[in-house]
Amino acid sequence: MPLSRRTVLTASALGVAAVPVVATLAGTGTPTAHANPKPDGFEFGLGIADLTGPAAECGMMGYSQLDQATAGIHLRPRARAFVIGSGGNRIAYVAVENGAVFGSVHRGVLFALAQRFGDRYTERNVVLTSTHTHSSCGGSAHDYAYTLATLGFQQQVYDAEVDGIIEAIVAADADFGPGTIALGRAELHDASVNRSRVAFERNPAAERAVFPGAVDPAVTTLVFARAGREVGALTWFATHNTSMTNANRLISSDNKGYASFAAEHIEHGVRHLDGAASYIAAFAQTNAGDMSPNLNLAPGDGPTTDEFENTRILGERQYAASKAAAKQASSMAGAVDSLLCYIDLADLAVDGRFTPDGAPRRTSPAAAGVSLIAGSVEDGPGLPGGPIPEGVRNPLVDFLGGVDQLPPAWLADAQAPKAIAVPLGLLPPVPWVPNVVPIQLIRIGGLYLAAAGAEFTIVAGLRVRRAVATALGVDPEQVLLQGYANSYHEYVTTPEEYDAQQYEGASTLFGRYTLGAYLQEFTRLAEAFVAGGAIGRGPAPRDVSALQPNFASTPGPDATPQGRAFGDVLVQPPAQCPRGERVAVEFISAHPKHNPRRGDTFLAVQRRTGAGDWVRVANEGEWDVRFHWRKEGDAISIARFTWDIPAAAIPGVHRFVHYADALGVDGALRPVTGTSAEFEVTG
Repeated sequence: MPLSRRTVLTASALGVAAVPVVATLAGTGTPTAHANPKPDGFEFGLGIADLTGPAAECGMMGYSQLDQATAGIHLRPRARAFVIGSGGNRIAYVAVENGAVFGSVHRGVLFALAQRFGDRYTERNVVLTSTHTHSSCGGSAHDYAYTLATLGFQQQVYDAEVDGIIEAIVAADADFGPGTIALGRAELHDASVNRSRVAFERNPAAERAVFPGAVDPAVTTLVFARAGREVGALTWFATHNTSMTNANRLISSDNKGYASFAAEHIEHGVRHLDGAASYIAAFAQTNAGDMSPNLNLAPGDGPTTDEFENTRILGERQYAASKAAAKQASSMAGAVDSLLCYIDLADLAVDGRFTPDGAPRRTSPAAAGVSLIAGSVEDGPGLPGGPIPEGVRNPLVDFLGGVDQLPPAWLADAQAPKAIAVPLGLLPPVPWVPNVVPIQLIRIGGLYLAAAGAEFTIVAGLRVRRAVATALGVDPEQVLLQGYANSYHEYVTTPEEYDAQQYEGASTLFGRYTLGAYLQEFTRLAEAFVAGGAIGRGPAPRDVSALQPNFASTPGPDATPQGRAFGDVLVQPPAQCPRGERVAVEFISAHPKHNPRRGDTFLAVQRRTGAGDWVRVANEGEWDVRFHWRKEGDAISIARFTWDIPAAAIPGVHRFVHYADALGVDGALRPVTGTSAEFEVTG
């Protein structure tokens, strides 16, 4: 964004600067780009739901490593829904704390919404976008490239994501009513670093000048209020949600999840087990393709070498930037609208207006480059399915027929200068990644979202924003590139960046002219948007839901050590624990796959009141509590919990209460409860 339009007002030690909102963005007039009815007041509804999948022996989505399987929970991932309406139109925006919103989940959500609401929520006005944590459960995709590390499709994970998203939208729909929406902007300069500087430097100087530090510092926040009271916020900022490394085994919503936790729990006192949340804050992505939170350009490195501490610090910085933007936000008014169509990236003719040399070009079937195998050294390996160590067999790969197919010469030519490692679009039985994907435009007053299911680099995002803004006749600052939305096919780089064949270029699966295809199709969509919203739906996305094998093992009946019972305490807390210290406890438990306890918890920390009652003061799923699961033998589960006692904790008698569900040899589930010895928090 040109610096001339982003005058810095204030600065802070966190590197946050507030910037004024351009008049056309915050004003009450309808932008001349759209022939909608006159602006109207906003209505909105907010909702939230848990997305947590099985906390044991489930492959994680993001780093795609075969040996990264869940073994506990740190910060529960959630879906946060914002239903926004004006003038009779509405949109449902959902920030999903997972690795990616796959087409399978998109279809499942739309089907469930149609059953419940009819045509109120459709593919046109629903946008599902992922925060792209790499520490959530994997296996919800119907695309084989993204289920290799989970050894196939995982119904439990799919159900958790679809059901959680639906619950959030249902809650937001029930909350729908009049309110005000204000928009603010800020800049954040110390929560991202360009992990592909070599490729970035290939872009024209004029585009590089928009990002002097080779990062996109833009923070955009919508503030939702009723009767003068702030009830929620939705913030966009571009940084990878990868402060937690591929050595982590705890389910975590990562730095963006901590930003939400800071806003909801720490500032507003929200406890998600207490019922409807009084305040909801989502931290969404934009064009984060080349933006890393690992500020020292190594996994888990920067600003410290502790991945948990980095998660907290990067989250706090995003939270502070959101607060800075909200502090100077201006009320919006205007229309709400949406439009969507599908495009086939495997074979799309690109007009010369959208190519670097002015010549017509085509995209091609998907292919992964050699640099994708090595992965991003700043964040971690990234080959879909993970590098398969020598001598290790992947039963899903064997079932599908292997990945040894050599790319034909025509594909090598079409993907040049990429050195092809795997021709994903030509593998049997169907292409291993989606090629028919949605693109979408969302309008909220004077703010426009150009939504697509990929990781766009900051310059690729800039070009899309400018193209959409030109077609709409608005300032580019009024357009955000909403990445990670409604589908997922990895990266989109500029042609100049593609030629460098860094990780992002090698992961731009449909070739050098992928961005040109997006520029062309977003321009077409925006022109239809201006003309009144008529556009063909385009090709139908592939449905391979009936071709989903699963080779992951299913846990059998639970067992206990000899002479022990479920819920027994193996490690008791000490009799006294000072504030500011960590206390631990271990229970004989049951396999979390038998009941993932979505919307619930595996542990409550309770304090005894003066009346002798017990009240919950902390629980698994919140920042201060960590749940570590391990297996002994074939069927014994041990649940270890730690609690970092806050400095502000009320002294007194406390205890741990553990909950699980054990599977018997008769196939029945039976609840398990374990209670620790009492201990005193001192201080």
